[in-house]
Amino acid sequence: MPGRVRPAVIAIVGATCVGKTETAEDLAVRVNGQIVSADSMQVYRGMNIGTAKPAPERRRVPYHCIDLIDCGTPYSAALFQRDARAAIDLIAADGGLPIVCGGTGLYLRAALDDWEFPAGESATPARFRLEALADELGPDALHARLAQVDPAAAAEIHPNNVRRVVRALEMAEHGKSYAEQAERFSERTSWYPMTFIGLTMQRSELYARIEERVDAMLRAGLLGEVAGLLASGYRDALTASQAIGYKELVPVLEGTTTLSEATAAIKQATRRYAKRQSTWFRADPRIRWLDVTGLSAAERSAGVLELLESSLPQLTHD
Repeated sequence: MPGRVRPAVIAIVGATCVGKTETAEDLAVRVNGQIVSADSMQVYRGMNIGTAKPAPERRRVPYHCIDLIDCGTPYSAALFQRDARAAIDLIAADGGLPIVCGGTGLYLRAALDDWEFPAGESATPARFRLEALADELGPDALHARLAQVDPAAAAEIHPNNVRRVVRALEMAEHGKSYAEQAERFSERTSWYPMTFIGLTMQRSELYARIEERVDAMLRAGLLGEVAGLLASGYRDALTASQAIGYKELVPVLEGTTTLSEATAAIKQATRRYAKRQSTWFRADPRIRWLDVTGLSAAERSAGVLELLESSLPQLTHD
């Protein structure tokens, strides 16, 4: 609705295992908040242990954007933008404070920044047509067609990156410029009145927490969860590149590697993912950082409240 006042939103971000969920939940209890999960894997039903999804019976506040779809269903940042913004509006209408919590940087930006996805962002007949055209003409001819309709986008995209060329052509058909969107990607204009809080801790402690979490997931039955999902026909979803903790265990169940080897691979992949997340979030100048090394969840949320006091003073005063 044009001109409507958008609700204030808090975002708790940072690397995996830094304590975002516990901190956000403790904060939500203190300030009448509800949590919007910004985790690209927690949207899938049945992927519970390996995504560190909070168990329903242990949640102290309402959670949104969890268990939205089945594992085999395609999902995207554009769909998350729709779902997360609907959740934020619902929370605000209920008189609560929306607290977006997660480590999937692209999803966070899709929901919280001034991004406009073209109508063809999800799979559509237009996309299928363009993909078929790519198969028919070849990448160079398809890229030449892009150069005719959006020269700036063609200059940025390599001809061999067919998926991105298709995306740029699809955007052009909807009157959008891939190049302009790429330029806006670096502008970081918030869609809501935002306060971004980033949690960080010493690397040695973070890595120790990663080791502990992976071991705890395996004790909780992660291998059995993977076996059940495989039996349901979700092998492709489990072996996707982002499915850390799942893709490494599939070979164990198929008898091509050992559980010990898979456990080491999960821990290594999680450490690398944490490093990529830290790099992504450090590039955002809006984030106010809180070092939570050695702090409990209650101490972390108290620190977050202190950072929030200047921008949202009503939160810290009854």
